[in-house]
Amino acid sequence: MAHPAVVLVSGGLDSATTLAIARQAGFACHAISFAYGQRHAAELESAAAVAERGGAASHRVMQIDLSAFGGSALTDPAIAVPEEPGEGIPVTYVPARNTVFLSLALAYAEVLGARDIFIGVNAVDYSGYPDCRPEFIRAFERLAALATRAGVEGGACRIHAPLIELSKADIIRRGLALGVDYAGTLSCYQPDATGAACGRCDSCRIRRDGFAAAAIPDPTRYA
Repeated sequence: MAHPAVVLVSGGLDSATTLAIARQAGFACHAISFAYGQRHAAELESAAAVAERGGAASHRVMQIDLSAFGGSALTDPAIAVPEEPGEGIPVTYVPARNTVFLSLALAYAEVLGARDIFIGVNAVDYSGYPDCRPEFIRAFERLAALATRAGVEGGACRIHAPLIELSKADIIRRGLALGVDYAGTLSCYQPDATGAACGRCDSCRIRRDGFAAAAIPDPTRYA
């Protein structure tokens, strides 16, 4: 029987690739997505499709409301999504988002008896978020060993971030080699009502540049 793993699935390019990598490694993948008050809720429809096409053993959506705090262009409609590259950490950073997500994934892993969590963070072609860095992943893995019954009893959870040191072009190549259909993924921060990408936000720019660098036609549906 395949060992269970929890895979964070947002519906975007990176998480679709991460799910494919976890599946190739032989895990029974239990996908988890988050309805966290994001303005781009269309990503949840994409997440469900990614989980199904990617062969996830199960998929659940956790309801949490980070919009109650705001502080990000992704959770507060009063803050505009930037459409030009800027300096420093952008306003699309959601405070502590990956810490919250990994904490819930860790709880789910304990219930499943899973010792592996996969997350598609990347520290090469990304927006500069502090919770996408290798240091964060290593620190959270140490926390998981200290803060859980499984960790105390010798079954500490491993946090896998297989894309963290890959360029977006390399991620795309890896995913295509594993059969990922990127036409069904959504990375945009502000898609329209039909789920079409804006083509202007930071996430769209990084994604588009990745396909160009990989010399692969971009299958994204733009508004």
